[in-house]
Amino acid sequence: MGLSTPASVNSSPGWKSSSLFVQSGASSTCATLRGSMASSKRKRAQKKVSVTCSSSSSSSDPLLVKAARGEPVSRPPAWMMRQAGRYMAVYRKLAEKYPSFRERSETTDLIVEISLQPWEAFRPDGVIIFSDILTPLPAFGVPFDIEDIRGPVIQSPIVSEEGLKTLHPIDLDKLQFVGESLKILRQEVGGHAAVLGFVGAPWTIATYIVEGGSTSTYTTIKSMCHTAPHVLRALLSHLTQAISDYIVFQVEAGAHCIQIFDSWGGQLPPSMWDSWSKPYIQEIVSSVRKRCPKTPLVLYINGNGGLLERMKGTGVDVIGLDWTVDMADGRKRLGSEISVQGNVDPAYLFSPLPSLTEEILRVVRSAGPRGHILNLGHGVLVRTPEESVRHFFEVARSLNYDTFLQTQTPTEGIGSLVI
Repeated sequence: MGLSTPASVNSSPGWKSSSLFVQSGASSTCATLRGSMASSKRKRAQKKVSVTCSSSSSSSDPLLVKAARGEPVSRPPAWMMRQAGRYMAVYRKLAEKYPSFRERSETTDLIVEISLQPWEAFRPDGVIIFSDILTPLPAFGVPFDIEDIRGPVIQSPIVSEEGLKTLHPIDLDKLQFVGESLKILRQEVGGHAAVLGFVGAPWTIATYIVEGGSTSTYTTIKSMCHTAPHVLRALLSHLTQAISDYIVFQVEAGAHCIQIFDSWGGQLPPSMWDSWSKPYIQEIVSSVRKRCPKTPLVLYINGNGGLLERMKGTGVDVIGLDWTVDMADGRKRLGSEISVQGNVDPAYLFSPLPSLTEEILRVVRSAGPRGHILNLGHGVLVRTPEESVRHFFEVARSLNYDTFLQTQTPTEGIGSLVI
């Protein structure tokens, strides 16, 4: 995945950051969400929400949560990776006023405002918090900066036992802006959409910590697998515990679902992924399952065509497919007992709307009527037309499995639905 963190905002030309990543709400909810931020802030102060890790599913769960669990739904829920970001004019205007990405992603009011921008504009079925996979690093001993051209910069990479001494258990008090933002988002969208949190997988986070920032070769960390495996394993184990705690923290703050981004897992040969990424993701899944047994977990890897069966072995509920994997082939390889997410090529959003419609319908048909979350195979690209994003969600809302899958065949009618 060509981005510094895997999931959501188009932050600057030199790097991309993450922020997770359609059912229309009642008119009263729309009015509340479209009110001024000042009015919204006053109302938020009066609201209370109590969320704990649920041990059972509910008929009132959002559509996306039901699909993630493989429960029957009437249509595919839809959201997009990099759902909030520079393709939206309203985001660009806000970014001019607040040019620092760290400020935008670490200030509660700004996080909430940005996270709600696509919700107010397009009504996706998932509202992902505007954040970054590197956000929790300072909370366990790894400070970082973000530079306009270079992107994330870690001044003291960890490549030795001495470097490990700077690490400590994650201090969740330092991440209260994340918790407060999730609570507010849960209040704002009500039951009309799922609130999504996300984290980076240990291997992906470790690449930044070892390499000192973004890299195109991964030579330092790949060499470390052989030259200092005990140091790398100690780092990965520490990250595993911190990320597990961070997931539970997000769920208890209000996240319905958590996506794990192993953005750079696809840079490993499959046998190395088995050794250096999969066991740590498995450990996270096991740890979170004990505390939040009904919270769906999604795993996304960019370039995952050679890893699908291995990804299934991590125990997650949903596997995100990038657009290089044919959805029908992915379904065949993974089986029907696990849900899938994706996987429209983001470039289709630059195509004529009838072509975009045709591709959406092809993907939905290939995925089948159960356990599918409609998404892109990667994040929204810079300069994507907002009209196309709106159309994507309108098509998703227009579908009904009972009629769509019965009346259309792979060669008939796939271009007939143009909103």
